[in-house]
Amino acid sequence: MRLDKFLKISRIIKRRTVANEACDAGRVEVNDKPAKASHDVKIGDKIAIRFGDKMTAVEVLAIKETVRKEEAASLYKLMP
Repeated sequence: MRLDKFLKISRIIKRRTVANEACDAGRVEVNDKPAKASHDVKIGDKIAIRFGDKMTAVEVLAIKETVRKEEAASLYKLMP
């Protein structure tokens, strides 16, 4: 699954276009490397996103095409 689509479906970022812009600006890393929006996300990947001064890191636990809002957090695990 594309990185920008995963960020939207997992509700880490609210809109896919915003996720796409964050990737283009170099604020998203997958496995400690800058990633483009088209990067293929796999289970076990570690995604780090910079929101201003704040850094959010997650590990991908599952990949699904559609998911209910209540189950979106089950797609990833927050990293310390």
